[in-house]
Amino acid sequence: MSNSLTSSRRSLSPFWLLCILTGLNLFNYLDRYVLNAVRTPIAKEFHISYTASGVMMTVFMVGYFITAPFFGYLGDRFSRKWLIAFGIFVWSLGTIMTGFAATFTMLLAFRILVGVGEASYATISPSLISDTFGPEKRNNALTIFYVAIPVGSALGYVLGGEISAVWGWRHAFILAGLPGLFLALILLPFPDVRRGQSELAAGHAVTKPSWQQYFELFKNLRYQLVVWGYVAYTFAMGAFAAWGPTFLEEAHGLSTAQADRFLGGTLVVAGLLGTFVGGFAATAWHKRNRAAYAWVLACSILSAVPAAFAAFLVKDTMWSMVFLASAMFLLFLGTGPVNTLIIETVPLNLRASAMALCIFMIHLFGDLWSPLIVGGLADLSSLNKAVMILPLVLAIGGAFWTSLALTYRQPGSAQTAKPASAQKLSL
Repeated sequence: MSNSLTSSRRSLSPFWLLCILTGLNLFNYLDRYVLNAVRTPIAKEFHISYTASGVMMTVFMVGYFITAPFFGYLGDRFSRKWLIAFGIFVWSLGTIMTGFAATFTMLLAFRILVGVGEASYATISPSLISDTFGPEKRNNALTIFYVAIPVGSALGYVLGGEISAVWGWRHAFILAGLPGLFLALILLPFPDVRRGQSELAAGHAVTKPSWQQYFELFKNLRYQLVVWGYVAYTFAMGAFAAWGPTFLEEAHGLSTAQADRFLGGTLVVAGLLGTFVGGFAATAWHKRNRAAYAWVLACSILSAVPAAFAAFLVKDTMWSMVFLASAMFLLFLGTGPVNTLIIETVPLNLRASAMALCIFMIHLFGDLWSPLIVGGLADLSSLNKAVMILPLVLAIGGAFWTSLALTYRQPGSAQTAKPASAQKLSL
């Protein structure tokens, strides 16, 4: 009895758990994007080409999406606080060691290590939040968690640039990674969150998934529609992140600094507003319409299509920027709902695995190749023409997410997560 009471007293409240995980997610994206801010001084020191710079900026994905399924498997079976601690420590160590890289090859190896650590955190943290917050609050909680994406990314650009200007690019990595070595321990004193605790009665536990259940994710229609829409979304966003500044330079004559400043500022403002507005509006709508999350995704991406076309077609610089900012705001509306649906379209015991498989697919079929494809098309014609495929891909994503929303009109027409009462439980 005393042990139970002690454990209860030491448990983190849902509020503080969400605050801690969101703060850690901010460092996650800060450490990932600090490289983008210091590409030029690194290229000068190691005498590397633009192509090699591109490899340096994408090799992170080798560690990230390839190891994500492995961590998803572990996340549904073992202590998640220890896996999270491992992820934070590894990505922080990789970030710090990047600052000590003596050769370009060593730098690439350390960036892969950063990807491995972030894969552990990114696959497991959403399932921890989902088990802490019930269905009525889950989307808002995940929305707050993913606000760290635009804020952390922007901080990576800003802090990386400022530290590099004063102390050099190596110190940017060292100072960015140091906090994580201590933050890795922050969850260890507290008990693990029980799987399914937000939906299952006390005394019940979620069974460990079988391999058969894992492969059933490929037959889960709603989950697959979510993921393939997300693939299209990630394809377009990844390509624009790589070529957006260059487009503004070539099409509108902006300097590199002006283009980076505009896109960085827009990312913060549009990312914060879009994520919050879309997430909380979807939660309110979901109380009246169970397809609300899916419809927010569909409306978000489809409304961004004409804005993106206009941004790439108009000749006036100011209007191009206005349309680009509008498209970014609209695309961020679905940040919370898409991650909520990844979690809620699968059984309770597959949440980490579902998130891991999604990460694997959106990067393997999305932004791993899209910058290269746009660059190749630009070589064949021009960048102004090459970027026109991005709104077309967004429209394909909109078709997937519209189909997802329509499945809710016919109960039983798509496989979805079983209610808690229908799942196999073990005492």
